[in-house]
Amino acid sequence: MRRSRIVAAALSALAVLAAASLASAETPKSGGHLNLMQREDLSQGFAVHETSTIATSFPSMPCFNNLVVFDQTKRAETVENLVGELAEKWSWQDNYRNLVFFLRRNVKWHDGQPFTSKDVKFTFDMLREAPDAPAKLRINPRKDWYTNVEAIEAADPYTVVFRLKRPQPGLLVMLASGYTPIYAAHVNPAAYRTGCIGTGPFKMKEWRKGEFVDYVKNPDYFMKGRPYLDSLRYVVIKERGTRTAALQAGQLDVSFPGETTKTAAEQLKKAVPQLVITPVAQAVSDNIIMNTKKAPFDNPKVRQAVSYAIDRRGLIQAVHQGGAVPGASMQPKPYGVWGLLEKDLAVLPGYGKPADMKARARKLLGEAGVSAQNPLRVEMATRAIAIYVDMASFVINELKQVGIEASLKQVETAQWHAMATRGDYQIGANLTGLGVDEPDANYYENYACGSPRNYSQYCSELVMKMIDQQSQELNPQKRLQMLATLQRQIEEEAARPILDWKLDYFTFWPYVKGLVPHDNIYNFGRMADVWRDK
Repeated sequence: MRRSRIVAAALSALAVLAAASLASAETPKSGGHLNLMQREDLSQGFAVHETSTIATSFPSMPCFNNLVVFDQTKRAETVENLVGELAEKWSWQDNYRNLVFFLRRNVKWHDGQPFTSKDVKFTFDMLREAPDAPAKLRINPRKDWYTNVEAIEAADPYTVVFRLKRPQPGLLVMLASGYTPIYAAHVNPAAYRTGCIGTGPFKMKEWRKGEFVDYVKNPDYFMKGRPYLDSLRYVVIKERGTRTAALQAGQLDVSFPGETTKTAAEQLKKAVPQLVITPVAQAVSDNIIMNTKKAPFDNPKVRQAVSYAIDRRGLIQAVHQGGAVPGASMQPKPYGVWGLLEKDLAVLPGYGKPADMKARARKLLGEAGVSAQNPLRVEMATRAIAIYVDMASFVINELKQVGIEASLKQVETAQWHAMATRGDYQIGANLTGLGVDEPDANYYENYACGSPRNYSQYCSELVMKMIDQQSQELNPQKRLQMLATLQRQIEEEAARPILDWKLDYFTFWPYVKGLVPHDNIYNFGRMADVWRDK
């Protein structure tokens, strides 16, 4: 079974590479327009640094640039596939304690102002909440990505130095995430909630809330001859069936990352055989968040019981029809670099025989004082989006089988992340996307004591020590071993039980050229290399 999945993944990767090679052999055509699917409105506008959802980051990608980015024409997101955007080149110095960027010259913001090192310093001083930062974000979900940055120095208008407290090789990869764009120093960060001034290949023309986002070509883009397209429209369609029907009918040219399930893809391919459907990983896990500061989930045995109760493989088949893979807290191979192998998962909660796992769950609940005479009733919160509700409904049924009665509470996106950050819930059925396949981005954001994205408010001195140790390890093989131990530790403690890693069946019409989906939904969609052959 496992071998067949690996072979299928390898064949899929070869198909994508072949398609990319074919696209590169063709001569791109300039002009034209594309309509792209948008699952919901932009809850934080274009304020990527204040958001934790693909619903903001994906439609913002054409507006912005990063210092570095993963090559948009290649599926795999590795260090080898990093390319410069606003940085032309970079260099590690002092044994991974200083990271120096040499910036591109003659880059303009969409309002005509010049881009310089001042903008880079402004962005990252704001993100790390430096004492002298000239601006502050309303919410800062990825602040903990930058706890190791001691100073940002703008040595001259085209040189920036990141000075670190200790070695951290993973920082460079984190800077390539779609969640790491550069903001303009002369623009109030609050202005990004309603508009977008970037350096990217497209300029925002109009955002009609609840309907669409329109972009037009940036004639001053620093990449000569890019972008090819004249315009883009991200069309907001809230209902899942209506979105799929619009794609099938050709009203949309491109799907939304992470939105096309295996079942939907099969239906689309049957109805319209010429559609291009690419199976890729999402870098998004289904997981359970439990508020460790509130009863009953302040009791480790209750949290562990929840984890044992949920049949991971049953969930993958029932909810995703096989369109997901098992894994712990890092995306598993071959989609990610750092995940546990399947043989290592077998000993973790929820991966053994379902009957045995549920018996273990009942025993733990009994030890915590839960019985038929003293049942446990909780409220299961989840985001009011179909892919969340589907998973939550399965989990509620699993918990019922071990004696936990959970009622479903659906929360709108605009309230969901703020609610989770406040800890204003008991238990939640959650999806967590890794902005990049880098352990530091995951563990400092989602498991570190005090992080705003550590929704469970879980805090372990031992785990924090393990996170810090792996972060500064320069030997990749040794780091991989340390991460295997860390992943087992946090699953056994039910810090944030991971249920599966979702796959996407990214879909577009065959006349869309140069668009290569990645094994991470957050880091592609710049659209500079995309063209229309029609």
